[in-house]
Amino acid sequence: MTAIRFMSWNMEWMNDLFATGVPAAFRPDAHKPQHASDGVTVAARKQALRGAIGELAPDVLVVIEGPSDPAELQLFFDDWQPGAWKTHLQKTSGSQQNVGIAVKFGPQFDADPLTPFDTAQERAFDDFTVDIDDDGVEERYRFERRPVHVQVNLAGGKSFRVLGLHLKSKGIFSAYEWSKWWQVADGNRRKILAQTAHIRDEFIEPFLTGATTKATPLLVCGDINDGPGMDASEKRLLGSGIERLMASVWRPELALRNALFESLTPNQQKKLDFESLATTMFADPIFNKMFHKEWIDHILYSPNQPAAWVKNARVADRLPDGKFIWNKYRHASDHSPVTCDVDL
Repeated sequence: MTAIRFMSWNMEWMNDLFATGVPAAFRPDAHKPQHASDGVTVAARKQALRGAIGELAPDVLVVIEGPSDPAELQLFFDDWQPGAWKTHLQKTSGSQQNVGIAVKFGPQFDADPLTPFDTAQERAFDDFTVDIDDDGVEERYRFERRPVHVQVNLAGGKSFRVLGLHLKSKGIFSAYEWSKWWQVADGNRRKILAQTAHIRDEFIEPFLTGATTKATPLLVCGDINDGPGMDASEKRLLGSGIERLMASVWRPELALRNALFESLTPNQQKKLDFESLATTMFADPIFNKMFHKEWIDHILYSPNQPAAWVKNARVADRLPDGKFIWNKYRHASDHSPVTCDVDL
């Protein structure tokens, strides 16, 4: 079977592109989106997003920061040629950012390429309590954006599952007194660690050990808002969100493989040199003219197949013509897409 090109992309406030009300409709082309930089219009953002998607040519696209209504996500793809797409958006009550997925109809897929599962009905993604910092006090947490969970159906009867995530942001967007700033920073990390531990304990490990799912390929992806290693806040918690999501040292046979890590050279892997995997950049909140590049968008996959089935992963910051995505399509998003080939 021909390999499927898979892509996960934080498409940055897609909800700004759509007018309120029914039926789903775009805002006027000349409208300036609320969260866009000065002078950027709806038309410019649509052109940039579609241009990048067209050049990267995914067969399956997980949409992070999707719109607030399923009809709006379908409209984005229906209004754009070439190809026909089936979409699914997992709505979260009260959220203007939702996680969705789109599959392009083609011969590599079943006639119905997408079977969605409503995570609003999955207990693993309900509010939960946990003592994540081991201080004897259980705190209550929730998922600001419920994950998207689907089965992608391939031609010939094979399938794989996808869990698309957009976890709590570490960003601090208000001014605080110094000690308060650190309290907020620690709280954000604590929440990411709680969410990733909960997903590992309540979804991933039950999936990989369940009688009806343990042989099913599972791909976990999205904007985790965390990279490998521990920053100053995480050192106090003694935990890394992405590393907790990937594995528990006590159950190594259930560890998810990190496709982007596997794309590094042996020397980069040995040195844990992740510089080439940065997926976003942001200004330092304290020091002027200082920017940070971070790897927070990930593709993880299950080890339950005879051979590695997710291959050729990369941060798609360069387009097929060699140009940088943020240069050619600078109004598309503040994240680079991450891509891979699924070969079952």
